[in-house]
Amino acid sequence: MHGLHLTADLMGCRCDPLWLTDADRLAERCEAAVMQAGLSAVAKLAHTFPASDSGPGGVTATVLLAESHLCVHTWPEIGAATLDVYVCNYGADHSVRAEALMASLLALFDAAQVERRAIERGAIGLAAASP
Repeated sequence: MHGLHLTADLMGCRCDPLWLTDADRLAERCEAAVMQAGLSAVAKLAHTFPASDSGPGGVTATVLLAESHLCVHTWPEIGAATLDVYVCNYGADHSVRAEALMASLLALFDAAQVERRAIERGAIGLAAASP
């Protein structure tokens, strides 16, 4: 269960506005980024939320990975997005690939402000496996 969980909160996204509102386009780009990073896409799902008085609806795009998952949520009305990349490192260390995937998505959204976090997952499992 050991893995790496990367998150990023983005504000002031300077990307083409369609990346924040076109679920199918974003899902396709996410799948391509997964493949470029050397990870394995198993399935993808995208959803567009309805527009409101504050502007167009945001999107959620998820790519299920053999290694775990990628999820992107957008808020076009405030130029924001959140990114979530999690890879299980059971059997092989996919951390470098996860970092490459995150870098690709950060470049896509070109945010003025980025808050990143990296969480090592599964420490409890590693402690239990140690003699």
